[in-house]
Amino acid sequence: MAATVINEASRMCFGVEGLDEILNGGLAPGSLYLLEGTPGSGKTTLALQFLLEGARHGESCLILTLSESEREMRSSAASHGWSLEGIELVEVVASEESLKPDARYTMFHPSEVELGETLKSVLKHAERTKPVRLVFDSLSELRLLAQSPLRYRRQILALKQFFDRQQCTVLLVDDKTSEMGDRHLHSLVHGVISLERESPDYGCMRRRLEVSKMRGSDFHTGFHDYVIRKGGLDVFPRLIAADHTTLFARESVKSDLAPLDALLGGGLARGTSTLILGPAGSGKSTVATQYAVAAAARDDHVAMFLFDESSATLYERSAALGLNVADSVKKGRIAIRQVDPAELTAGEFAHAVRRIVESEKTQLVVIDSLNGYLNAMPSEKHLTLHLHELLSFLGRQGVTTILIMAQHGLVGEGLHVPVDASYLADTIILTRYFEAVSEVRQAISVIKKRTGRHERTIREIRFAEGQGISVGDPVREFQGVLTGSPIFLGNGNGVGKAGHGH
Repeated sequence: MAATVINEASRMCFGVEGLDEILNGGLAPGSLYLLEGTPGSGKTTLALQFLLEGARHGESCLILTLSESEREMRSSAASHGWSLEGIELVEVVASEESLKPDARYTMFHPSEVELGETLKSVLKHAERTKPVRLVFDSLSELRLLAQSPLRYRRQILALKQFFDRQQCTVLLVDDKTSEMGDRHLHSLVHGVISLERESPDYGCMRRRLEVSKMRGSDFHTGFHDYVIRKGGLDVFPRLIAADHTTLFARESVKSDLAPLDALLGGGLARGTSTLILGPAGSGKSTVATQYAVAAAARDDHVAMFLFDESSATLYERSAALGLNVADSVKKGRIAIRQVDPAELTAGEFAHAVRRIVESEKTQLVVIDSLNGYLNAMPSEKHLTLHLHELLSFLGRQGVTTILIMAQHGLVGEGLHVPVDASYLADTIILTRYFEAVSEVRQAISVIKKRTGRHERTIREIRFAEGQGISVGDPVREFQGVLTGSPIFLGNGNGVGKAGHGH
C-alpha cells in the first residue's frame, strides 16, 4: 500500500459511502482512473454516481458515451430514480462523412480515419465544457478502432496528457473484453478499480470489487462485496477488526437464571464469544433468547440475526415460555434481522452487524445459526476467515456474541458439525438429549471457557410451557450423558431436581 500524500479533505467522493471509505475519502483530483469490469457488473451505474456526486457540489460534469446511446443512458439513470440534470451527456458517434460510401476510397485505413474523428470529437467537447469530472464510456470501442496495442497505448497517453493540462478528473470505463487484460493501461492510469460478478449454483448474483492500484494514496486492499439496488451501488468494505477498537470494562453478562449462571462461573464475560452447540431442538435458541431478554431488561441493546427461523416463530416460541421478546422489540431494546442466506454475502452480513453495533451501541449479538451462515458462503475456508474477523471486531467493541450451531444427527455418537468453529469461540456450551427411565430429557454443560472458571458438571435443562427455563442440579448418577446413551449408576431417578432461575 502506498504512503499517504494526498489530503483526505481534497479528495473527490464517489457518493458511495462504502467505496469512499475504501478509498479513504475518494479519488485524488486531476488524475486519470480506470474503472473496469465484465458486462453487468455495474460500471456505468458507478460512473454515473461519481458524476451525480460532482453535480451535487456544483461541479461541471461530462459523460462521453461510445457504447450506449443517449436514450439508453438516460433510461438507465431513470431506472435508479436519477435525473441527469447538471450533467452534460454527449453521444460520440462516427461522423456522417465517414459513413458515406466514398469514404473508404482513401489512402488511410477506415479505422484510422474513424479513430481520428472520434478523438477529435472527444477533445472538442472536453475543451468546450471544461469539466471537473469526466467519464469516458467505454474504452473497448477505442481499442477496436486503434487495432494495434501500440497505437492504442499512444492514444491513451495522449488523452492522459491532455486531461492533465485541463486539471480534469477522468474515469475511463472498460468492459474487460480484451483477451490480454490490458496491463499496459494499468501502468498509465493513476488508479484501478475492478468490478467482478459471479453466478452461484443457487441464489442471487454475487458481486465484489477490488482497488488494485491508487498511486500516491492509501486504500483498503482486498475484495469488498457490493450489490446493485435501485439507487445505485451499495458497497460493503471488508471488515478489518484492528481498525475498530473501543475501551470497555470486563464484566459478567448474566442470563438471570441462577443455576445457568453458576454453571458458567457467574455468567458470560463481556466482549467474548460463546458457541452453543447441540442437535436440533435441544434448546440452543431458547438459551440464547434467555440471554437476550435478560440483557434487554437491563436496558442493554441486543441484535438478533435469524438465519433459520422467522421472527414470528421466535415470538410465538418465546412467549410460550414466558420470554416476552415482542415487548422488548417494541421498546427498541431488541432488534431482529431476518437473514436469507441465498440473498446475502458474508461481506454484506458483516457490514450489517457492524452498522447496528456502531449506531445502536449494541451490547449483545445473537447469530442463529452458523449453519445458515455457512450456506451463504462459497466455501468452509472463507466462512472461517470471515467469522474470525467478525468475532474479533465484536470483541474489540465490547460486544458479547452468542453463536448457535446445530449438529447433524440427533442422538448417539454420530453427531458431527458442518464446520469446526469451536476454536474461534471463547466459551462453548453443549446441549444434549439423553434417555432416562424411558423418557427423552435434555442436558446442558460447559465444555470450555477461556476467561475464567466454570462448572465441570452436566445439568438437566427443561423447557415448560408457561414456566420458562429451569436448570436442575448436576446429573450425578448417569455416565455417558454427552454421548446420548447414558448408563445409570445410581439407585434414585438419576436426575437432579430442576430449579428455576430468577
